[in-house]
Amino acid sequence: MALDLSQDAGRIAARVVDIESVSGGERALADAIERALRPLPHLTVLRDGNAVVARTDTGRAERIVVAGHIDTVPVAGNLPSRIEGDRLYGCGTSDMKSSVAIALRMAAGLTAPNRDITYVFYDCEEIEAERNGLRRLSVAHPEWLAADFAVLMEPTDGLIEGGCQGTLRAEIVARGTRAHSARSWLGVNAIHGILPVLAILDAYEARRPVVDGLEYHEGLNAVWVRGGVAGNVIPDECVVTVNYRFAPDLDLDRARQHVRDVFDGFEVRFTDGAPAARPGLTHPAAAAFATAVGGAPRAKLGWTDVALFSALGVPAVNYGPGDPNLAHQREEFVSLPKIERCERAMLDWLSA
Repeated sequence: MALDLSQDAGRIAARVVDIESVSGGERALADAIERALRPLPHLTVLRDGNAVVARTDTGRAERIVVAGHIDTVPVAGNLPSRIEGDRLYGCGTSDMKSSVAIALRMAAGLTAPNRDITYVFYDCEEIEAERNGLRRLSVAHPEWLAADFAVLMEPTDGLIEGGCQGTLRAEIVARGTRAHSARSWLGVNAIHGILPVLAILDAYEARRPVVDGLEYHEGLNAVWVRGGVAGNVIPDECVVTVNYRFAPDLDLDRARQHVRDVFDGFEVRFTDGAPAARPGLTHPAAAAFATAVGGAPRAKLGWTDVALFSALGVPAVNYGPGDPNLAHQREEFVSLPKIERCERAMLDWLSA
């Protein structure tokens, strides 16, 4: 289970991939990361459960966080890793063990960076939010995450993606009156009652607001329909679950109010929600990072843990070599040249 951090990032990525770490089973990989980093004299290494944090303390004027989760979705016959041409295949190659490999190489090699760095390798990102290792650290050890700026190394295909969308789910309820289906006129069919809800969704025009220079494309969609009692009963309730992905110019309360307004006249029950995060590209460290990476930053269309950093007052962006469209697939892979380019961009940004 040893990690040789003197190897190139592609080889480290392959080794990290081969240490299976499905959510909840990250201990072996966390142990390997801790063993590789703890002997390095320029790092202070901390551990909480299966999360490992390593910090430089050189007294620089700024501190940045480089963070990545070490867990994966369940293995789908895609271990061990394999290399074909310039691609590394295997579970978690894109999301996001190639990023973890870059961060490990940086942690070992950047002994005197131009900004102090906190490297965060955390568990349980791919499952329910209550078990998220970064969330746990933000509650138990918020001082470990204190920084001026953060890079969450989510798969972005080598481009900076600023902020993230917020997300919420709500149940839109149509009510009726039960009756025997042989005498349906004695009841009111709740399933038929959702037709106006579906019409609202079909006609809905999603906002595309520009936030800090990046365009976010919202979405409000039905994701589940629940109704019916039995094959001979007119149902008295039908529920449409909707998912609203909203831009970071709205907080969670305003996003909920928007859903209430859209479905005015219907019973609306909110079941969960997570706030959005603004792009964070106005910070000087972010500007320097954007210069080092190159290319035009784009909006993150989805929710990521940058929202947790935002809640802590730390502006953050998403950046990593993986292609997000390949995440969680059986034939998931990452481009080895892209790993090299992302590592070089990070080193150009952080080297003294």
